[in-house]
Amino acid sequence: MRVIACIFFYWIGSFSLADARQQEVITVIDLPAEKKVVIKVNDQIFTQLMYADTLAKPILFPILAADGLPITRGFPIEPRKDDPTDNPHQVGMWMNYEKVNGIDFWNNSSFIPAEKKHLYGRIVTRKIIATASGEKGRVEYEAEWTSAAGQVLLLEKTRLEFFQQGKIRVIDRTTELIAATQISMPDAKDGLLGLRVAHELELPVSETTEYKDTNGNLTKVARTRDVTVTGDYLTSAGKKGEAAWGTRGNWCMLYGRRAGIPISITLIDHSSNLGYPTYWHTRNYGLIAANPFGQKFFSNGNTNLNFKMIRGKSIRFMYRTVITAGLPIPYTAGIEKWVRSFEDMR
Repeated sequence: MRVIACIFFYWIGSFSLADARQQEVITVIDLPAEKKVVIKVNDQIFTQLMYADTLAKPILFPILAADGLPITRGFPIEPRKDDPTDNPHQVGMWMNYEKVNGIDFWNNSSFIPAEKKHLYGRIVTRKIIATASGEKGRVEYEAEWTSAAGQVLLLEKTRLEFFQQGKIRVIDRTTELIAATQISMPDAKDGLLGLRVAHELELPVSETTEYKDTNGNLTKVARTRDVTVTGDYLTSAGKKGEAAWGTRGNWCMLYGRRAGIPISITLIDHSSNLGYPTYWHTRNYGLIAANPFGQKFFSNGNTNLNFKMIRGKSIRFMYRTVITAGLPIPYTAGIEKWVRSFEDMR
């Protein structure tokens, strides 16, 4: 079974002619000794692909908007003032899933107790295949989804492309997952493409809430106590705020203000993807995720995907994310343009 996976981050809005001028030059710097690839725009950090042995999966961290401010939470890698410390596995932007042959890839981090580590998997980047600089920067890599016992479950081939137009920065991701053995991925809430945002872009949390992962580990999210938190959700189906959670739509937007600057982050699902339109796993503490595998969980049992692959089969996904900086929010005026142009990509 093949579906296409491409994660595309597009930062755009109803922009002026000045915003629409030529794309900036993207510089891609491969640093194998540090196990990272740095992506810059005019000597300013755009993001980094990080795949150190201390990480449970490759991540993009930090991700900076065109105004130079990070839109991702700093904790646990580079904690900032007022950073919440819940869910330490949610760092930067990543792709993984909660249940692959009974192994939890989503919730793994250095905070998992040693006696439970055997229940969690890691995604190990084996090779940076290619990098390129220009109007579009590009990084290609291969990785393996491995159990704690060292068994390879999935092979991953990912291509990332980066560019900037005016106030918009773009990350395109194409990921193919190939079954290295018989694969079972039963429906669960935690997956697939995730992004954890900066504190100011969270939604206000009215009361302390507790969450448990699939292996019983408890996380508490404290009630918001400061007025800097400004975020809100909006989906293509018109769902707003916490009502966006567990609903379907071809895009989901998180918007707010970071250091007083209006920011929007929109993840877009491609119609060729498995389970289109996807379910959105959104939390008021600043998680936005597209999860096509969690159908039974999000539909209250009305549908059940129970995804499987035999050895050698593969699946790909396509997603696009649009992030704007300094443009009116919520960014509804321009988003459909990027949905339509995304649909032209096959």
